[in-house]
Amino acid sequence: MCILQRYAFITIAIFALIASVHNPNQKLVKNCYSLVISSLALVGSTISIRHLYLENNPPEIFDCGADLGYMLDAFPVTQVFPLIFKGTGDCSEIPWSFLGLSFAGWALLWFILFFVLATLVIFFENTED
Repeated sequence: MCILQRYAFITIAIFALIASVHNPNQKLVKNCYSLVISSLALVGSTISIRHLYLENNPPEIFDCGADLGYMLDAFPVTQVFPLIFKGTGDCSEIPWSFLGLSFAGWALLWFILFFVLATLVIFFENTED
């Protein structure tokens, strides 16, 4: 789960960088960038919520499971995503916390912030005229 959250952060950063370098003047293009970023933030939030659930409700059986690369090679994508979200014993561990929040908690806060900011860009872009 930590790795998937990091992928979401990296993808958001890439799209934000592309949007800032491109600096589009058209509303439609700005809205598309914002829609992609807000969608990625929702995906990241979903992963973070699941991770927080696993931290607070650890599974009874400790099983690290297969890594993502193996699962993508061995199973079709339609079977990989349910396997990813089943969770493993690793995800229930909290390796560090800051101000009372674990990585998953901080990630959720940042994903919410990214979603709100990207949504505000869409809202204000469409009210400007």
